[in-house]
Amino acid sequence: MRKSQHRRLKRIGFSLLIILVIISAISGWFHIRTQILPPIPGDKTSTRLQVENSAHDFYRIGPNWLKKSSSGLWEMYLEGKPFERGVINGKLSKNLIAIQEKAFINQIREMIPSDFYLRFLKYFIYWFNRDLDRFLTEEYKLEIYGISLSASEEFSFVGSNYQRMLNYHSAHDIGHALQDYKLVGCTSFGVWDDRSQDSLLIIGRNFDFYVGDEFAEHKIICFEKPDKGYGFMMVTWGGMIGTVSGMNEAGVTVTINAAKSEIPTSARTPISLVAREILQYASNIDEAYNIAAKRQTFVSESILIGSKRDHKAAILEKSPFKLSLVLPSNNYITCVNHFQSTEFSTDKLNIVNKNENASNYRNKRLIQNIANHSPLDYQGIAAILRDRQGLNNANIGMGNEKALNQLIAHHSIIFMPEKSLVWVSTSPWQLGSYVCYDLYKIFHNFAGLKQKVEITEQDKTIPPDSFLTSLDYKQFMRFREMRKELKKLLQNKKTNLLPGSFLDEFRASNPMYYEVFDLIGDYYAQRGQWKLAQAEYRHALTLIVPRWNEKENFIKKLVDCKDHK
Repeated sequence: MRKSQHRRLKRIGFSLLIILVIISAISGWFHIRTQILPPIPGDKTSTRLQVENSAHDFYRIGPNWLKKSSSGLWEMYLEGKPFERGVINGKLSKNLIAIQEKAFINQIREMIPSDFYLRFLKYFIYWFNRDLDRFLTEEYKLEIYGISLSASEEFSFVGSNYQRMLNYHSAHDIGHALQDYKLVGCTSFGVWDDRSQDSLLIIGRNFDFYVGDEFAEHKIICFEKPDKGYGFMMVTWGGMIGTVSGMNEAGVTVTINAAKSEIPTSARTPISLVAREILQYASNIDEAYNIAAKRQTFVSESILIGSKRDHKAAILEKSPFKLSLVLPSNNYITCVNHFQSTEFSTDKLNIVNKNENASNYRNKRLIQNIANHSPLDYQGIAAILRDRQGLNNANIGMGNEKALNQLIAHHSIIFMPEKSLVWVSTSPWQLGSYVCYDLYKIFHNFAGLKQKVEITEQDKTIPPDSFLTSLDYKQFMRFREMRKELKKLLQNKKTNLLPGSFLDEFRASNPMYYEVFDLIGDYYAQRGQWKLAQAEYRHALTLIVPRWNEKENFIKKLVDCKDHK
């Protein structure tokens, strides 16, 4: 079957799903089937707890607290039973939950400006997630419900507080169905023995989940001591109890990397909650595997597991239909956005993803960096995570999806589980300082803070990337501003004549990045200047274009230009 036919069939299938949703809504069945009732807590006394405000950036309830660090990161400590943890989390971070939800909805509005399609998207997600609660443990439903009690009523037009908080936990998974928007595309790896300077296990990862700059502004470094399982840390945001990057006190680390999935037709367990369960209850790779095997998911995902007890890292490759364990054959392991196991070697979707998208190129660059810079310490890991170049140090344009550092990261993180140390990046992306936390000290010395103090290991801070003070960085920031302006003009279908100086400056701001010339080509095409558009598209094709479908799109645009001559 030709690729174009395959894509057309997928679109037809998606259209049928849309029709089903609309028919269901009209019949009244939709409303009944999509109402998810919250769990019933056994003890609601925590709802009467009050926040103690000792400062505008330090809040506490009993031994639990939330504070803003001098690094700009929010830090939170929680303990107790599930519903109690959720209630306290919600009360402490109420403002952050509202900010996060507003940022998320604003980004969706920017991506989908039509009110009609936004309303449809709401109904589609609610229909899609109609059985979501059936695949969540009672513990996590109670924790999410506790948080939802503090959610803002401003967003009730999207749905009830509890149902919204549930649905947000599947945002990463639904991003799989929108991969053309490049919402998800992450990199992680681990080294040990002679690849590591101290022979210790070190793991690094970039979480490139992009839903706008605002969404990443108020990250929370959460330290949670549940009544069951292990204490753990994770990087999260207001209202989110799932895990995308984290480490527990037993020395298990978890990071998730999206793989190519078919468009799912119904929800199962969000992958971030599978990762959270591993983080909370696993002490080694085998236990992590057993937890993942118990849960049904609706997308494909690679979960990189680091283990202090095993002194290595491994990958759980999980699809809706099977689970594979990838063990290292060497003293390092890499994990990007395609599957590597023999079990998935003949999977057609995985083969297409590996050959036609940016994942395989990025993996080759990652292996090249590990080989060239071993043995690595934590600063060497940070240098790799900040790498903006292509294979053999090629200039592929700033922000290219084939680079390890795509300049969009929500966060970047480094784990050293055998020393209970973790480094988290500060803004912007992975360019700011990486601040260090000692997990042992956090759980033993900082529960029940009475006043705001710094809890990072300041002597282990990784300095900011020198790129931040360079002319290239200034040019990149200018590129982002101009790209936004040009996209808005194109989106509004305006044919305003832009001064040549604007276009020249835009080209110079990121001259090796294909998207610059794609957008200028679209501008000329919108004005009917077909020869000029054709020249821009041809130049874009001479640069590193990350996805095969984008190259095909350029060819279609060139044909269109020729037809209009």
